[in-house]
Formats: sequence, structure tokens, C-alpha cells
Amino acid sequence: MSGPRYDRILASTALALILAAPLGAAAVAQEAGAATTAESAGQRAAATYANAALDAAITPQPKNESPAPAPELAGASSVVVSPAPAPAAGETSVVPKDVAAPAAAKDAAAPATPANSTIATEQTVAPDPMASLDPADRAVAEKVRDLLAAKSDKIFASKKERAAVETFYQARSFAPLWLEKGVENARSKAVVARLKGAEADGLEVNDYKTPNFAGMSPDALAEADLKLTQTVLTYARHVQAGRFPYTRVSNNMELIQAPPDAAEVLAKVADAADAGKALDDFSPPHEAYKRLKAMLAEIRGKTAGTGNAIADGQLLKVNAKAQMMEDPRVPLLREKLGLGGEASDLKYDAKVAEAVKKFQRANELPATGNLDAKTIKELNGPPREKHIDTIIANMERWRWYPRDLGQAHVVVNQPDFSLKVMHNGAQVWTTRIVIGKTDMPTPLLSETMKYITINPTWNVPPSIVHNEYLPALQQDPTVLQRMGLKVVYNRDGSVHIYQPPGEANALGRIRFNFPNRFLVYQHDTPDKHLFAQDVRAFSHGCMRVQDPAKYAEVLFGIARPTENWSADKIKRMFGTGEQDVQLPVPIWVHLTYQSAFVDDAGKLQIRRDIYNLDSRTLAAIKSDRSVVEPMQERKREEVASTSQRRAAPQAQAPRIVSFFEAFFGGGQQGRPVPPRRVTR
Repeated sequence: MSGPRYDRILASTALALILAAPLGAAAVAQEAGAATTAESAGQRAAATYANAALDAAITPQPKNESPAPAPELAGASSVVVSPAPAPAAGETSVVPKDVAAPAAAKDAAAPATPANSTIATEQTVAPDPMASLDPADRAVAEKVRDLLAAKSDKIFASKKERAAVETFYQARSFAPLWLEKGVENARSKAVVARLKGAEADGLEVNDYKTPNFAGMSPDALAEADLKLTQTVLTYARHVQAGRFPYTRVSNNMELIQAPPDAAEVLAKVADAADAGKALDDFSPPHEAYKRLKAMLAEIRGKTAGTGNAIADGQLLKVNAKAQMMEDPRVPLLREKLGLGGEASDLKYDAKVAEAVKKFQRANELPATGNLDAKTIKELNGPPREKHIDTIIANMERWRWYPRDLGQAHVVVNQPDFSLKVMHNGAQVWTTRIVIGKTDMPTPLLSETMKYITINPTWNVPPSIVHNEYLPALQQDPTVLQRMGLKVVYNRDGSVHIYQPPGEANALGRIRFNFPNRFLVYQHDTPDKHLFAQDVRAFSHGCMRVQDPAKYAEVLFGIARPTENWSADKIKRMFGTGEQDVQLPVPIWVHLTYQSAFVDDAGKLQIRRDIYNLDSRTLAAIKSDRSVVEPMQERKREEVASTSQRRAAPQAQAPRIVSFFEAFFGGGQQGRPVPPRRVTR
């Protein structure tokens, strides 16, 4: 068939293909309230070819010439052809072979194009984050970025620190922290000045290298900028948490030792008006630390041998009849010992002799109270360098404790054999204590006191059972009975030894409980005579309190202020029934080792290094610079549960108790325990 009739047939076929599917789909979409319709790439391709076929059918073509290629659809108004449905079995497609094949070929060969050219996606170029930087800073910033990507592990102490630094620099488009327009800025100068004064906090200046930014290339400036950042982070970590983990000194400790967060340090220094003063905020905030720092500066400022030495002379003492000697050296002696008095007072009285005795104890001299040649030599020393080292060791240990000691807290000073209760920044009570023997030292720790036990049972710790009592029992089967101790042989072969409540109980009448892994606590004692000793290191590690009833009164007054607790009320509770009185507000207990401290009169006090912690601390300071990692959250011992586990029909599961309770706060199943009450 040829001629006009053939052209009309082709045109009709093409028009039918164009209108068939879209009209049906449009009707459905209109019925459903659809606003727009998304077409597939196959629909667009079919529509494109159908329109081209229609144009070819209507427009005469020159003989032996191929039809012009179909144009892309121009807009939303263009008619879109849906793909024709697949023919049923036994049927043939209504689309001529020479029409369908080119459409498929074009669809496969050419990428899909937008249905509407007015909403075509444009390629967006990300803005350059360094565009706003000064050209000199931009050159450094590019190098900083490269160093953080490739060389940062060689600069920073840990991956965590490096990650914090990288995040910090990214947020500032890698702009240098210590430069401005390629020149050292005021922030850098303030920080460098503070680092050069690190010895004020008992630190070593040589540990904190600072660069000289003058005359450096961009590469060198970038590296210097990052290295100063690392130095600042190191200093903040050292001054807040210490230069090494406290386990380098002893494992007989359980302390916080929390280093600052690197991101916090950088943000604080970057935002501060005075970056040097911002670093001061990382020093321990404790009053005891501040006093030691001031004393360190004072001692370093003094010049030895300025004519204030005590001259040699006759032995000065107070005789048995309390007769006093007079000597022209006494006024200077009073001054060195921090005693008041008139310059005309030449009497070597009991007060002066007691001060001399205390000085002798602190400096490991025979504590006679007599002013002899050895004491004069020690007084004139100095041991200035020795005192400086002792102060530095004590400042280092303060960094291991929590920055916030608690609104109400107890401080035990082991070398001073003393206990103080602090509340709202003031001392409210103090007493003498007995601490652990040198071979069984009391640990250093920070824990919270949770309850106080009246009429405690003493469950003898395993170490004492195996090291002392079982060997004694083999020698004399009645020895423990004479001591008032009870022995229980358990089915598993273990031995439990305990002492019921009573006047002769080794814990006395009161125990103060702050559960800890060392199984130490504070308690009363029947051995009151030990408190008269100057050096009171006699226990197995626990602390014996001289006046426990008054101590309990003070603590109850803080934690239970509306109940009118008194020492007399507590003593009336003494008996044979064990009773726990809870502290609704737990009170922090800090066991410290202050061999050097400044008293309320502003005088430096030195105590004997009974556990050799000063020497070990100083040795670690001189040899160790280890990264202090944040302390992992401690696992608490399982708290006693009053509920019973679901048990098998023939047996009942034992009650679960904490390790601390098992030895100090009550018995496990099968252990005889006196009746106990709990005051909530």
C-alpha cells in the first residue's frame, strides 16, 4: 500500500499509541486526586519515538533519506507514552518491527534526560572552608590539615587525643591556633609564659617544649602549631591528674585520677581572654594544694644562710621538776618552730619543748623534746631541698583525688594520724586515729560512707584467719575461745571466725562503713591506750577512732540533721543487738597521705614518711611520664538482696550478699549472726 492512504494509516496508528495509555492513567490519577505523575525512562523513550514516528508519518520525507531523529521532550506539556502492554499468547505486537527496535536501541544507548529541562539538576561546588582565612594562615592551615591526616600519631599521646585535636581544627577550617596572619598571637604568648612557670605547680619546665615561630616556613609553622597544642594538652593533663598512673607508686590505692577532656582543654584555651589563666583552672582546687603551692614559692624564694641560724650551745630541756632553763637562743627557736612569744622571753618551757619534740618526730630524730646538737643542725638545715621534694610529692598525690571532695567529707591524714570532718568548707571536728602497720599499710582511697553500725559483729578477714588465727589455733585449741572468738567450720572445708557484739569486740561499739575492695573501714577499739602514742601504726589496715560516739554524732548531724543525734543517745544503744543506721546523704571519705601540709597558722608541717610513699612518688616523678587514661567506672560489689532466688523443689538458693557484707556487715547462710536492725 502506498500514497496518502498509507500515510494516514501510519499517522492513525501513531496517534493511537500516544493517546491510549496516558488517557487511562490520567483518568485514574485524576480520580485519586494525584497532582503529578512520575514517568519511567522507558515511558519517556517510548513517547519520544512515538512523537518522532508521528512526525515522520505526517511530514513527507525525501526519497531514500532516513527520518530526522526525534527531539527530546521539551516540557511537562508534552504527551508521554506508556509502554505498550505485552501481547497475549498467540498474538503479535501492533507496533511495527521497524518502529519498536530503534526505540529500544536508543533507550539503551543514551542516558535518561530530565523530563523537564527547567528543573534539571545543576552541579554544586562545595565552598572552600579556608577561603575566609588570611593568605598566610591559609598556607599554614593546608599544612595542618595534611599533618593531621598523615603525621598526627607522631605528635599526640594517644589516638583519642589526636581525634579530639582533629575535630577541633576541622571546626575552625584548620586555621592555626597559635598564629594570626602567620605571626605568633597573644594566645600563644600567654600560654608559653604559663608553661615556663610550670615549676610553680611543682612540675618540670623541661617537660613542656615551646616553639619559636619566628622565621619559619608554612610547613614548619604548621608542625609547631600542632606541637604547641600537644604541649598544652600534656600540661593540662599533668597539672590536673598527675604525670603518671598512681599504680607506678603502689597498688594499695583506689583513687579517681581523672585527666581533663582534650576537647574541653582546647575549647577553654581558645575562647579565653587570657589563655594562660585558663590553664590555671586545671590545677587542683583543694585548699591544701593551694597552701602547699604558696609554701613552695616561699621556700624557693628564701636564701639559705642569712644569719638566722641557731647557735650551738648547752643542751636545753625541761627537767623532771618542770624547772625551766633560760637561753638567748629561745626567741629564734620559737620563730623557727612557729610559736608566738615576746623577744624578751628566754624561757625554755614545756610548750617550747613539746614543739621541739614534734619537730624531732617529723624529721626522724629521737623525740626527746631536748634542744641538742642534732636538732639544731636539722633546724638550721635547711633540709631546704628535702622539704621542696616532700612538698612536690604531696602536690603530685593531691592530683589523684576528686576535684570536688564533697560538701561534707572526711579527710584522714595517715602520716599525721588524724581525722577531720569538713562541712561547707570548714572543719567541724577532728580526732586522733590509729592506722595500719608498716607491713599492712592503710590504703589511699576515696569512697562514700553509707551507713554506721552500732554493736558490730567482727567477721575476721581471710588474711587474718589464715595468717594468724589458724596457726594460733594449732598451737592452742582454746586461744580463740579465750579471745571471745567463735569458729565455724563450713561444709566446703573453709573456716569462718567471728566475734559477736560486745564491749570486748575488736571493733568496739561502732563501725563506720564505706565499702571498698581493700575491706578497710573505721571503727571503735577497746585498746584506748594506743591513742597516747606519737606514732600510731598498729592495725591491720583499718582506722581506729579515738572518740567514735562523738564522730557518729557529727556525721548524723550532717546526714540526719532533724533527728537530734548525740553521743549520749548513741551510747544508750550499746548492747548485743547489731543495728545499722543509714546515711541518707552518703558522706565522702578520703584517705590521704599528707607528709607535708600547711597548718591554719601558715606553718609548714612535715611528718615521717612511714610507708615510704614520698620516696616512691619522687622516683616515679623523675623516671616516668605515662599517659593517665580516664578511670573506668568501678564495678560495685553486688548489693545485698532480701529476695530469694527461684530454687529447685528440693533446695533453696542462698541469699546473695555483697563481699563487704559477708565479712563486715552480717553473715551468710549458715553463719550465726546476732539480731540486727536497720534504721533508714
